[in-house]
Amino acid sequence: MSARRNAILDVRGLRKSFGASEVLRGIDLAVEPQELIFVIGPSGSGKSTFLRCLNRLEEPSDGSILIDGVDLLHPKTDINAMRRRIGMVFQAFNLYPHMTALGNVALALRKVIRHKNGEAEARALAALERVGLKDKARAYPNELSGGQQQRVAIARAIALEPRIMLFDEPTSALDPELAGSVLAVMRDLQASGMTMVVVSHEMRFARDAAHRVVFMDGGVIVDQGPPAKIFGGDASPRARAFLAEITR
Repeated sequence: MSARRNAILDVRGLRKSFGASEVLRGIDLAVEPQELIFVIGPSGSGKSTFLRCLNRLEEPSDGSILIDGVDLLHPKTDINAMRRRIGMVFQAFNLYPHMTALGNVALALRKVIRHKNGEAEARALAALERVGLKDKARAYPNELSGGQQQRVAIARAIALEPRIMLFDEPTSALDPELAGSVLAVMRDLQASGMTMVVVSHEMRFARDAAHRVVFMDGGVIVDQGPPAKIFGGDASPRARAFLAEITR
């Protein structure tokens, strides 16, 4: 199967069941290079499961996922090699507490790409500089704020030079001020041309920064379009009801 024209990510008929519970019920989505796709929807709509299927942290039950034209679900696909192209940032920071910020970022470069220590540290330091934390390279996670820890997690992902970044509620554990520092880094990534798929409740960020907003409910995409449509009067009734509920 070939990817739709220009798509860096092409998802077709994606389904995921946990036992008798079908969480994803046929997702179709094509993402072009440098697009920022913002996925919204109520709890339990399948948003996080969808993201986790995109790098096979969850194994889809059916459908296809193509990244750069490579079938992620083909039995001969080297999933570990493909994951280098798919950076992911979670709600939890998942940093090693006994390692410095620099060590956390350099570890993936040494283990995944097999860089020697000097080269790994140089690239890790450059990634920390991109997220504004070069001066915290020698700090341990417990010496960093939540926002700084999340920025280290982003640095760890971008150090591998992925083709696309997935963000699963990256600011939900942070207070508004700390969340702002993480969103600023995401804006910088967007400005640099990074393709991103973001699951979040940061509606102002979605309105201001997204190229396209995707509204999910009940394991399907109910509506999608530019922010002006989804946040305006042209959205589907279900999307309008959801947004009215969370913004009142």
